[in-house]
Amino acid sequence: MKGKDKNEKVKFKMLPVLHMFTILDVFDEGKRLNLWLNIKRLSCLFLVLTAVMMPLSFLPSAGATMNVFALNPSSGNVGTSVEVSSNLTTADGKYQVRFDDSVVASGNASGTSVKAPFVVPEAASGNHTVTVVDVATGDNASSIFAVTTSYSLNVVVPESPRQLQEGGSAAIRVNVTGGDANKTYVANVTVVSPSNESFVNMVNVTTSSLGTGLAGVLYPDNFSSARTWLVGYYGVSFNETLASGAFYVGLTDSKEYHRLQPVDVKAVYKPSENVTLTITGKDVYSSFNLTADETGIVHSADFVVPPNASVGSYMVSIVSTSAEPTLKTPADTQNFTVPGFAVNVTAKNLAGNTVQTVEVRAFENETSVGTNVTDATGVAALMLELGNFTLEGYYRAQKVGARSLDVAGPLAADLVCNLTNIRMTVVAISNDSQLGIPEAQVYLTPENRSFTTDITGNVVAYSLLPNVTYGLNVSRYDVPFNFTTIPQLLGADGNPVPWVNVTFVCPAYSLQVQVNNKDGQPLGNIVVKVQESLGGLYSQGITDGNGMVTFNSALGNYTVRVYDSNGLKLNETSVELFQNQNVSLTCSLYGLTVTVKVADFFGQGLANVKVTLQREGFSPISISTQGDGTATFNNMVGGDFQIAVYMGDQTDPVAAVEQTVESSMTIHVKLDKFVSLGGLLVDTSQFAIVILVVVTVILVVVLEVYRMRRARHQKVERQSSNKEP
Repeated sequence: MKGKDKNEKVKFKMLPVLHMFTILDVFDEGKRLNLWLNIKRLSCLFLVLTAVMMPLSFLPSAGATMNVFALNPSSGNVGTSVEVSSNLTTADGKYQVRFDDSVVASGNASGTSVKAPFVVPEAASGNHTVTVVDVATGDNASSIFAVTTSYSLNVVVPESPRQLQEGGSAAIRVNVTGGDANKTYVANVTVVSPSNESFVNMVNVTTSSLGTGLAGVLYPDNFSSARTWLVGYYGVSFNETLASGAFYVGLTDSKEYHRLQPVDVKAVYKPSENVTLTITGKDVYSSFNLTADETGIVHSADFVVPPNASVGSYMVSIVSTSAEPTLKTPADTQNFTVPGFAVNVTAKNLAGNTVQTVEVRAFENETSVGTNVTDATGVAALMLELGNFTLEGYYRAQKVGARSLDVAGPLAADLVCNLTNIRMTVVAISNDSQLGIPEAQVYLTPENRSFTTDITGNVVAYSLLPNVTYGLNVSRYDVPFNFTTIPQLLGADGNPVPWVNVTFVCPAYSLQVQVNNKDGQPLGNIVVKVQESLGGLYSQGITDGNGMVTFNSALGNYTVRVYDSNGLKLNETSVELFQNQNVSLTCSLYGLTVTVKVADFFGQGLANVKVTLQREGFSPISISTQGDGTATFNNMVGGDFQIAVYMGDQTDPVAAVEQTVESSMTIHVKLDKFVSLGGLLVDTSQFAIVILVVVTVILVVVLEVYRMRRARHQKVERQSSNKEP
């Protein structure tokens, strides 16, 4: 019974595992039916929702609502510059800005942001709609801009230096923009004379449908009792405060005259009145008796600006000499100028280079008529009238050049100065040839200026006075090595020359280089390269059997580098060569032994595996491993290596490592993917499967043996129990 109960318990415990689906039998049949119906209902609801949502997913998504965020300013006159800020529904899309129905701006948005400037077009006063339109979608947003009315006036007179004379007329134009459409405005145009008299004319200005109107009136013709009979400014106003302006009335028809030009004078007096016209200025005094014509106009063009008139200001005055003179307040007095022509003089040295700080003096009949100093471009600006002049150039208080000049109008001229350039060249002698030395300093006296040679070893001191003794002190790295004196910058004929060339030879020193290996033994056939740190100076040699090579190099700071025959750098150092120097370099990375050991998953050496050593810029070196899995590379130069391992004829490595070699060493490469079995390589995963299968088989056999022995034992127990009484 006990054995039977035990078996029943085991059977009950195995029930959830062996018969898990029979548990549904414990549910009531009605509950299972309700559960099934609920599942069907949920499935139908899911299908309906899917059918509704699927078409909606293909509808275009709604863009953001467009808005005009700012209109700056939001009111103003026609012609006002306005900026509108808005968004767009289309990212980076094209937009238009419309003022009512007119397109005033267009472009592409930045993202969805629009910031567009525009100018208010011609429009009547009042509110107008500014609309930003998305061209792609037609979406738009609007705001209101209020146009305000503006008033202006303009007086039409001769263009300066011409001017209006007494007795002349001026056209006055009044304008309305942004006004009411189709409306007539009454403009009160008031002119105030120099004597403070006011003259008024009422002008009608009728606007168009866009609120713009223009009207004109002549002064003094259209003003009652008005005259332009006084010299001075006449003020003009539009309805006193809406707009204002002014114009000038003079005696002459121009504010400026050049030599030999007649001066046209006109004035208003009583008919047949006698007057005296006087023109005065530097070295000028002319007087004329004139009589007004039957209209009261005094007119004369008899005075001609003298051929020797100086640049400057001259005064014109008219005074009545009649018994009953016309009295004017202000009086008939006016100035005009003889301005001269713009003459730009460029100072150049004998080599054709421009020279600054040269004082250029102009003389006419040995009289100074102008002076100026050349600027950074070598130009001195003068104002000279018609005539023949002499130009002289002065540099550091010494006269360096002169020339004659005929002036008939604006012109540009060169003034050649006796100034010389010094070209200074610093060289080193190498293999019987010259090599330019950069970054050498030349201190020039009495200029007290320092110059530095360029990459070719040259430097130029420009525009020097020729009759001066110059000293040149040459140095490099603050070590002076040459001082030269030049008495004068003159040619063989004693005249100044454009160029003086001076060459300085940099001193050379012996540089002996000794190259040894890591054990202190000399290395022959080693390439030694010597490079000056500032460039230009370079030498190369090969060590002899004693590991030595000697260079004869110019003064400087040098980098010494040594290379093997394959071009691999072994070592380098720096040396200051300001005297004879001996340098020793030890190549500790030269002649190294690099051993690579390739092992399997268990650390066993793998034979006949190809090992490749690769370094940047050089061909790879390959060796196959020996029986112990090692590949040895002799006489190597240390550095950064990439080590690759190849199986058989494969082109892709099964392993690759990077290693910096600074001494003889062994590098271990473990191939975890392989296991060596009796000389054969087996994939580690396959080996693991084989081991697992073997272990499983052994386990099954052990369990089966155990089961059989247990069964026999139980059988024996049952037989024994049956024999008991």
